Amino acid sequence: MPVSLSIVIPAYNEEKRLPATLDRVREYLSTSQDPDWECIVVDDGSKDGTADFVNRTSATERRIRLVKNPGNRGKGYAVRNGMLSAQGAWRLFSDADLSAPIEELPKLQKAAEYNGAVIALGSRALDRSLVSVHQSPFREYSGRFFNLAMRTLTGLPFMDTQCGFKLYRADAAQKVFERQIEEGFSFDVEDLVIAQCLALKMVEVPVRWANVEGTKVSAWSGAKSFIDLVSIRGRALRGRYDCPD
Repeated sequence: MPVSLSIVIPAYNEEKRLPATLDRVREYLSTSQDPDWECIVVDDGSKDGTADFVNRTSATERRIRLVKNPGNRGKGYAVRNGMLSAQGAWRLFSDADLSAPIEELPKLQKAAEYNGAVIALGSRALDRSLVSVHQSPFREYSGRFFNLAMRTLTGLPFMDTQCGFKLYRADAAQKVFERQIEEGFSFDVEDLVIAQCLALKMVEVPVRWANVEGTKVSAWSGAKSFIDLVSIRGRALRGRYDCPD
């Protein structure tokens, strides 16, 4: 049966948060305009009961399924694995904490349709009044500095590349994620650089967002993200993404 929409959720030790998350996703999709949907939880080598919970859930709801990474490979690897395993005509990846509510999905769908875009990025920066619960001042200002460095190095125009709420049309997802190399938290930037190189139409969309405690981003991961920007820029210049001239 054709699938109109795939929801991809990367998960590492999310046994406690997933029950409420999947209930909310399932409740929303049951009343949405996408009756033929699937939800893929990508287990990134969790040490808790994440995989067992998803398997139990999928036994009664066949549209929810588990994809397992070969060990703990990183969020970028998990999202790539899920997006390439998905079957939907459109594919959303969302953080397991639903910091951007699933109910914001229609904003991305409508913006993509209106602008003729194949990728729609949820953004916390375009309208900060939509952020109801903020990160710590240190993380917020670090994020703004990262965005400035990102725009300077890559030429991408977006004000927020790190929001975990992005919608891809199936063909765009295939082209982008099969070229992705980064496996950590810098994958968002790399994917958008690849999309830019492929001349894929993208649109940035303000969404509601509320910080949820329990981030998996360590201080080292945050610092490494700046180094990764240089690597991504270098790969693009060397033609590593196999994009047309």
